[in-house]
Amino acid sequence: MVAILSLVLNAIQIYSYLLIASILMSWLPNARESRIGQMLAKVTDPYLDIFRRIIPPLGMIDFSPIVAIFALNLASNGIIVLFNYFY
Repeated sequence: MVAILSLVLNAIQIYSYLLIASILMSWLPNARESRIGQMLAKVTDPYLDIFRRIIPPLGMIDFSPIVAIFALNLASNGIIVLFNYFY
């Protein structure tokens, strides 16, 4: 059971890194149009779109990725708490 917990937490951590990479690529001109940028967009945009519908951008600043990463962090902490509660 610990192996499954470790796998899930590692997957959440890797997805957080992908979100950060996607955010950094949005700052560079034409980086999102590259193959890597398109692949990251396909992986991260469905999750980020949930938060973009809730939190509109303020001017040119989009706060939804920050909230999305925070939500992933809360989810991983919640999984740890549930695991410790049941095992």
